[in-house]
Amino acid sequence: MKSSTKSRVTLRIVISVLVVLGWLAVTGVGGPTFGKLSEVSSNDQATFLPATAESTLAGEWTARFNESDQIPALIVAGFDEPFTEQQIGEFAPLAEELSQVDGVDQVIGPIPSEDLLAVQYVALIDTENAEIPTTVDALREAVADVGGPFADTKLHVTGPAGLTADLASAFEGIDGLLLAVALGVVLVILIVVYRSILLPLLVMLTSIAALCASILVIYFMADAGWIQLNGQSQGILSILVIGAATDYALLLVARHREELTQTQSVWAAIKTAWKGSFGAITASASTVAIALLCLLVSDLNSNRSLGPIAATGIVFAWVAALTLLPALLYVFGRAAFWPARPKYDPAVGEAQARGIWSRIARGVEGRPRTVWIVTALLLLLGAAWVPTLKAEGVPQSELILGASDAKDGQAVLGDHFDAGTGSPTAVIVPEGEAEAALEVITSTEGVGSATITAASGAPAGIPPMNEPAKVVDGRVYIQATLEDPADSAEAEATVVQLREDLHALDDSILVGGTTATALDTNNTAQRDLVIIIPLVLVVVLLILIVLLRSILLPLILIGATVLSFGTAMGTAALVFNHLFKFPGADASVPLYGFVFLVALGIDYTIFLMTRAREETLRIGTRAGVLKSLTVTGGVITSAGIVLAATFAALAVIPLMFMIQLAFIVAYGVLIDTLIVRTLLIPGLVLDIGPKVWWPFHKRIEPKHADALADVPPPADVEPKHAVGV
Repeated sequence: MKSSTKSRVTLRIVISVLVVLGWLAVTGVGGPTFGKLSEVSSNDQATFLPATAESTLAGEWTARFNESDQIPALIVAGFDEPFTEQQIGEFAPLAEELSQVDGVDQVIGPIPSEDLLAVQYVALIDTENAEIPTTVDALREAVADVGGPFADTKLHVTGPAGLTADLASAFEGIDGLLLAVALGVVLVILIVVYRSILLPLLVMLTSIAALCASILVIYFMADAGWIQLNGQSQGILSILVIGAATDYALLLVARHREELTQTQSVWAAIKTAWKGSFGAITASASTVAIALLCLLVSDLNSNRSLGPIAATGIVFAWVAALTLLPALLYVFGRAAFWPARPKYDPAVGEAQARGIWSRIARGVEGRPRTVWIVTALLLLLGAAWVPTLKAEGVPQSELILGASDAKDGQAVLGDHFDAGTGSPTAVIVPEGEAEAALEVITSTEGVGSATITAASGAPAGIPPMNEPAKVVDGRVYIQATLEDPADSAEAEATVVQLREDLHALDDSILVGGTTATALDTNNTAQRDLVIIIPLVLVVVLLILIVLLRSILLPLILIGATVLSFGTAMGTAALVFNHLFKFPGADASVPLYGFVFLVALGIDYTIFLMTRAREETLRIGTRAGVLKSLTVTGGVITSAGIVLAATFAALAVIPLMFMIQLAFIVAYGVLIDTLIVRTLLIPGLVLDIGPKVWWPFHKRIEPKHADALADVPPPADVEPKHAVGV
């Protein structure tokens, strides 16, 4: 008998060690892949749009008019005093120097401003054979100490290439910093929660292993062209996996710690804890993953790709929490909790003194209607500011927070040139309509100038060469320079007017370029918002109905989650507009905020109400809800704080979009964890009573529930150790 028992123990140890070694192997392979993600990612906004977008089609035609794919870098300098026309010749040598930079196909200029207070050069970068950030860095190095007529001024490298390079620079090296900040924050929180050193490290190892496995799979997906990876998706993936894996670990560890006080066998404790937490963790992970996959219906490639990227991360967080972590806990045994090792004491159970969650439960029980009404009104007050959120997009030059050479250069351009210089609007016109289209374009308010492009790339019909227009498959290419900055709302309004007037002339005319791309992206994001939000709500509602065996309760939970989201967005509007003084928000911010808050926020409600249903079957709705609130309060609050802290780490990326998303999700998760799950939902459920389980309330409520009405609720006691769901 002893031999058989010893064999089973040995087998369990061997299996656990093999599981750990297997995960370590995956981590060893996936970790180095982290640095290779940049090879298969792109931050080019033009690649975000569907192939059918007008600006995308115009871009394809534009490429056919050029011998190579090019992007302009504008080199601009402003002067305090006007220079003379005779001095313009002194600026010419710089053009020759710039043309020698690797990756530069051609340099146009110098081009003086009308007020003779600025000069610019247009360097066309060959994107097929050169990296934009590398070439822009080389251009900046070339103009850093140019001297001569520029000795007393600064030359800036801006335009589409400069802005793209600065955007790439904002993400450069940020993955390591983001990961370090997120893990550091999680480590501190876990040490406080567990009062242990080793256990937080085991939980973090689980999170890192899940992230490495996710990265490995996502790299191959992006390399195969199945998804489009960008810097935003990379940052969100890291935060999401670390936060989710840690949350799932908190639930499992809490249940395991409770079981260790009830049994001397570590294996028995692990087994019971795994069974007890599997349902809640699986329900949570599946809800989040399915909700994220709703992004697949997006028309934006960036949104559509984020769905499978984030869902992949959630799946590996779920797998790691239910395989690697149990194996680690078994291998280390009670020593994992050192120095606060849980002792075997069957008397502990639920017979310990009252605590904060007992008092909260009793407070909600005393006046449930008052609690939920007051809470709902406070949340509605925050949500009232949602209409003030300006989420119609922001200028590309404003996306980067902090120092940006491209941003400074755009300011100089706007002061002395047509602000759209260097980012022309591209118009593809049938050859027979060229002159009529040119007349429409030049007469449109907001257009500074427009020219038909010749074979050399210069304007057609201009002396001394008088080159004819270049014709490709019966179409010509008109470049229109707008008076307003290419990334401004005024420029977008001009493009809208151009499209309306030109389509009236010939509906086959295409209007593209930087401004049109931004316009199409914002419009597509707005359409996504209208389609994806209802879809996510319906999907989550159906999951809750299946999970909780009720129709009324899931409707209540969805309503509470939407209210929580509204409060987060309303508060965000106040903070963004008045505290941070942001000019607006990207059109995709509300969508991302909604998907993450609903998918992740509903998690804590699932943890609470699945436990409540379990207890209701045994002791009735009132006592079951109160006990669920009491015994899950500590661990769910810890999980919410961890998730909020990890998303807040996104703020280390100096991009407006990331900082806005970090605030919305972190603040929203805290609202959901501390207010909605603690006060609003328990108050509502207690006020409605057993009918909350309609239409199956008669099956769920135990027959002896009336007899339990006079029994002191389980909220009167709280276990010594935090327990899971």
